[in-house]
Amino acid sequence: MEGAGTAGVMVLGEELHGRHVGALRERHQRIDWRPEVPRADRIRVKEHTCCCKATFYELCQAGGLMFVRRTHRLGDAVVVHESPWVRVKEAEELWFLLLMGSAR
Repeated sequence: MEGAGTAGVMVLGEELHGRHVGALRERHQRIDWRPEVPRADRIRVKEHTCCCKATFYELCQAGGLMFVRRTHRLGDAVVVHESPWVRVKEAEELWFLLLMGSAR
């Protein structure tokens, strides 16, 4: 029954991939990563990188501010850090730098 009403249906075994971060540039901005602290009841993930790597990133928004969340998995251990919570424009600029390999 291929073709009839199957548009947008995900086949079992397929995975949806997000963006991958660019290779780290020699001269890059260091992000002030801090331990995750629950500061809001709800956090909206606006964008994310592919979770096929051990470390992946999410651009998050809550309470009128944005931040980047970094999740690192090593076996059963999961370590989560956040960038400082800042205004939308500043967080979007940081996100762009991260994706381009100009920030970590």
